[in-house]
Amino acid sequence: MQVKITKIINAEKLKAYATACFDDNFLITGIRVIDSKNGIFVAMPSRRKKSGEFTDVCFLVTREMRERISREVLAAYEEEISKAADEV
Repeated sequence: MQVKITKIINAEKLKAYATACFDDNFLITGIRVIDSKNGIFVAMPSRRKKSGEFTDVCFLVTREMRERISREVLAAYEEEISKAADEV
């Protein structure tokens, strides 16, 4: 799996967007890095319904895959933050 942080936002809750590519065959875009009162986490892409409610557009079936994507997205995010700090 290849993970890339596509945009650093650094808003109050939304911190970044990421993509994940699996075996050069399947790409997930719109993965979000979110900072909440319970800590930083990775959220899968979602869409807002007419009711204002959000619904996910892709689902990770196993806990192992969710943990793997979260781990790799957060590692890429930390790396980008570290690079940005070094440039300042």
